[in-house]
Amino acid sequence: MLKELLSIFRAGEPLAEMGENFSRMLELTHEMTIMAGEIYFSELLQADARTAVYKTDIRVNKLERRIRKQVIAHLSVTGNRASVPYCLLLMSLVKDVERIGDYAKNLSEARDYHPSSLPDDQIVQEMREIRREIEFQFSEIGAVFASSDHERAVEFIREGRDVTRRCDAVVGRVARSAYDASTATCVVMGARFYKRIAAHVLNVLSSVVMPLHKLDYYDEKRLAEALPEE
Repeated sequence: MLKELLSIFRAGEPLAEMGENFSRMLELTHEMTIMAGEIYFSELLQADARTAVYKTDIRVNKLERRIRKQVIAHLSVTGNRASVPYCLLLMSLVKDVERIGDYAKNLSEARDYHPSSLPDDQIVQEMREIRREIEFQFSEIGAVFASSDHERAVEFIREGRDVTRRCDAVVGRVARSAYDASTATCVVMGARFYKRIAAHVLNVLSSVVMPLHKLDYYDEKRLAEALPEE
């Protein structure tokens, strides 16, 4: 179904502008994730950087509302019922991307609980590696989505699921650590928000390999068919 949706985006039909708006949402939330990571791991809190995240989030929310309006207008025209499945797909993807923006904003706020720099230890180093992997996957998602690259999508889904498990493991490590309350709170919140960002990126990738009714789910059999384990 994704291929059909992409073909509509490229055909200059009414859905084409929706596709452009969706691509812009991906770009903006990627920027937000990077900015939030810089704030989270910075030595000093930066009010202007936080403001930039908030302003970008407003732009993302406006694009979401614009796409919703465009979908309603498109489906209200007689003869466009054939587009219903593709519009449902787009609406689902748009919500996932909007949620990425929300979690990036939450990530930028996590440092409020620990204004000083985070400790330079193995747990925080693991968080830095998680950040790099998520930002890299996010930087590639636009190309994977636009080309409907099943093989690459499956690889990223498997890697992304591993990242979410690593985020959970960080929480367990913090529970067994000697962190004070503010440090533990900040690190756990960071791990949870990064997990949610990764999860919504996975949801977008799922549209490349899963049918509409299985969006956000990762059927192991279907993944194995798309890219068998070595």
